[in-house]
Amino acid sequence: MASPTEVRKGKVLDYQGAPHLVLEVQHRTQGRQAGFMQVTMRNLNTGSSTNTKIRTTDSVTILHTETIKLEFSYVDGDGYHFMDPESFEDIILENTMVEDAKDFLVENQIYNILSVDEKPIQIELPASIEMKVTESAEGVKGDTASNVQKPATLETGLTVQVPLFIKEGETIKVNTTDRTYQGRA
Repeated sequence: MASPTEVRKGKVLDYQGAPHLVLEVQHRTQGRQAGFMQVTMRNLNTGSSTNTKIRTTDSVTILHTETIKLEFSYVDGDGYHFMDPESFEDIILENTMVEDAKDFLVENQIYNILSVDEKPIQIELPASIEMKVTESAEGVKGDTASNVQKPATLETGLTVQVPLFIKEGETIKVNTTDRTYQGRA
């Protein structure tokens, strides 16, 4: 058990029986009353966000977290297979855990996985990722107005808008937050 004043952004709390990642914390006081912590957190099992008050007189449970580096191998009916590059152990993540990140999972690439009490919980994507263009239409001659873009399908099946000069087989950088083209790799 810990004091609510030890709660910081990035910590994982046991709140209502589920792990919650702390997104924002503000310490507040109201007149002569005891202070409280205004905490915004996301449930790591369901993905829903909640905003709650925790009194400074209460106690909270801060879970032990660890970020492990795993290499993405392949997908099958069991789930998404990752390999620990040091022990070569195969770790399977369920489809629900990978839902938001599946468009950015490139084979043989290393990803950071947040684990709570030695159980993988969430994939932490980098700001941008390099992917190969597998399908892209040719630019039309004379179509040279400023900032003209065309759709391109990447190796994971993700479709992004790219400039006309991008061709099949090229590797590009894609922003993982808004799924936009950032440039050639």
